[in-house]
Amino acid sequence: MIDVYAVAGTFRNPPALTKALAGAMMRWERVPDIPLFSANTAAFVHELPPGSMSDAKGNERHVRVNILTPVGVLDREKKLGVVKEMTEIVAEAAGDPSLAERTWVLIDEAPDGGWGIAGHAYTNAEIGEAARRELGKK
Repeated sequence: MIDVYAVAGTFRNPPALTKALAGAMMRWERVPDIPLFSANTAAFVHELPPGSMSDAKGNERHVRVNILTPVGVLDREKKLGVVKEMTEIVAEAAGDPSLAERTWVLIDEAPDGGWGIAGHAYTNAEIGEAARRELGKK
């Protein structure tokens, strides 16, 4: 899951942004393009009203990207890549390369068994088993 927070009007095309972020996340997690992952890797844009956020100097032109992924899926190299690519995607979507300097990317890891889909809290092993079953149907 990817949550993007920014002041309303920051992005020219929020649907394109969410699709690009979700696609990038799937690439970095190195998951197959099967419904288990493609239908459950999603991004949400939360548009904040002007004046509802600020840094210590009063600048509200920032973006916060919160990513939630199962624990252990991203090693250090992947985390570096995720942060870099998400920042680039956000700046491009805003049409403002300087926004990269004011884009915060936070990666949270859900504990094993703390990732729920379709009413079930999956362990990492169960996610892997479900993916193998789905791949076997192809």
